[in-house]
Amino acid sequence: MPTERFTFPGHGGHDLAARLDLPTGERRATALFAHCFTCGKDIAAARRISARLASEGIAVLRFDFTGLGHSGGEFANTTFSSNVDDLVAAAEHLAASGHAPTLLIGHSLGGAAVLRARARIPSVKAVATIGAPFDPGHVTHNFGDALEAIRRDGAGDVMLGGRKLKIGRGFVEDVAESKLEAAIRDLDAALLVLHAPRDETVGLENATNIFLAAKHPKSFVTLDSADHLVSRADDADYAAEVIGAWAGRYLDLKRPAPPIGAPEGVTRVAEADATGFAQDVTTGAKHHLKADEPAAYGGTDTGPSPYQLLAAGLGACTSMTIRMYARRKKWPLEHVSVDVTHDRMHAQDAESASERIDRFRREVTLEGPLDEAQLARLMEIADRCPVHRTLESGAVVETVLRERAAVAAA
Repeated sequence: MPTERFTFPGHGGHDLAARLDLPTGERRATALFAHCFTCGKDIAAARRISARLASEGIAVLRFDFTGLGHSGGEFANTTFSSNVDDLVAAAEHLAASGHAPTLLIGHSLGGAAVLRARARIPSVKAVATIGAPFDPGHVTHNFGDALEAIRRDGAGDVMLGGRKLKIGRGFVEDVAESKLEAAIRDLDAALLVLHAPRDETVGLENATNIFLAAKHPKSFVTLDSADHLVSRADDADYAAEVIGAWAGRYLDLKRPAPPIGAPEGVTRVAEADATGFAQDVTTGAKHHLKADEPAAYGGTDTGPSPYQLLAAGLGACTSMTIRMYARRKKWPLEHVSVDVTHDRMHAQDAESASERIDRFRREVTLEGPLDEAQLARLMEIADRCPVHRTLESGAVVETVLRERAAVAAA
């Protein structure tokens, strides 16, 4: 996944560290991601969601708010309103580059921020929140005994996520005064609310209040057993898949034409997670799936293995070929199913006893009032499936190194 790293000026003029995750193919849309309170652009949930959306053609800009991560400025001097200003600055930077965001995604307090920021980013057509509070002041519940000291002394240290952070009185006063109901009611964009029922940091009632305050079009999706930070990879992947599918209804996503000379388009495979073997597989603009290896082989078992995908191609081609022939003959074939297994066996005619070959076994089920002659003929037709012929005759695989300049431009 190509990535651009850069800085842009935030609300106070400080440089904010940003990362733009780009599709390896044509960019179909651009999203702006707001991370959770005191987190950062590189938190696992933001990283995984951005990667999955990029694999579907949606570029995602994520950045560290003022005073956090690699961004400049003092966090103690920031407020909820200044976070919103940072989001608007990020959107203006994208617009200046010719890619104004059409999708806003906010996690936790970042979700509240995108709801507030929407009115100031006219290009946005859809907003998605993840574990967002209805009342931004909800975040002060995590300050404990330090809250009184902040109000009394103007600032105080708070332990959040194992880190000591200095919180200013301005932040506490600002979130207490920030109300979202009017902003949600007047959102003028499609809204997707994602929330986990077991979220112990921001309760489910917040999602209910956001959803009820919003006008249609609006959607609510539960994240089931996910934690507030959406720290598990499968939960983040699910959130990304839902956001991508939902956004497709409201964004004007361009459908890239297949390359000349490749009528079926290009099948692109890219790592989904460099720590394992999970791969994002996209075919053209419409179809996406994952490939992986079982846990026993070092994978995370989030998708079929490469050989299972190969077996699926053989099975699908076999079923389609049989159906095509039966349809042309107008035979009473009611249903086809093909079970494919793969293993490696010793080659009987091999020069070396240790030489092995791949064997695919197909078990074809044909349903309907077919006579014996028809059944026999359809089984003959199964062997004429193009993928079957390719596997039997072999194929030439040409591998080239893609030019770095071409990768950067894609």
